[in-house]
Amino acid sequence: MNKTHLGHTARKRFGQNFLNDEHVIGEIVAAIAPKEGENLVEIGPGLGALTEPVCEEVSALTVVELDRDLAKRLRHHPFHANKLNVVEQDALTLDFEALLSSLPEPSVPLRVFGNLPYNISTPLMFHLFDFANCIADMHFMLQKEVVNRLAAGPGSKSYGRLSVMAQYYCQVMPVLEVPPHAFVPPPKVDSAIVRLIPHRTPPISVNSVNILERICAQAFNQRRKTIRNSLKDSVTEEEILSLGLDPTARAETLSLADFGQLANFVYNKEM
Repeated sequence: MNKTHLGHTARKRFGQNFLNDEHVIGEIVAAIAPKEGENLVEIGPGLGALTEPVCEEVSALTVVELDRDLAKRLRHHPFHANKLNVVEQDALTLDFEALLSSLPEPSVPLRVFGNLPYNISTPLMFHLFDFANCIADMHFMLQKEVVNRLAAGPGSKSYGRLSVMAQYYCQVMPVLEVPPHAFVPPPKVDSAIVRLIPHRTPPISVNSVNILERICAQAFNQRRKTIRNSLKDSVTEEEILSLGLDPTARAETLSLADFGQLANFVYNKEM
């Protein structure tokens, strides 16, 4: 398999797979529906498969690209260089609030999109959740399995820490599936596009998001264990019962509201 595409070799360490199916690209851009005057931010533009059609619709686009060669290529794009604000940085360490305040219209929330490298997709989403207050929506191409996890509800084997935290921060909407042959080189997995719309008001009230994350991590790190065992460092069996929850239940049967109840109890206990 020749992994060179338009003179650029896909780099394994950046998890690069370049989208090159025109029909799929058209469907993704239609799902994003970019409009003039929006603060659009693309993460990992790569060779511009989404960048170019988005630039056809608008006069300004910020792109975040870690690969130095690709960032340089975008700065010298033959048609769209004057529309692009190229941020050469790792999206995992980027302060998206500071990015927004540096743009000409800082009062307009960000619309973030991208074909995310699979090796950083989960940590990147957790990083973006920290900036949910300045983001209008996000559209990401992810491994289909990750999209299933984002959207899963209690009782599903895909349901886990990512499901709970994503649904605390955002409305999760799977948009379309993308086959491996839409990429060069083709990945070994199916992909899918997901739309994430940050809640203006969270669906549950929690005193500490950090404690919610901690309780989720403890519960799902040992998902075969009952919550009596997996959460024993935070709550006793009697305390679980006092909340109206079953101590012999497993993490994957608890709802977001149940996790919120546990997190608030632990918060009050520790304060």
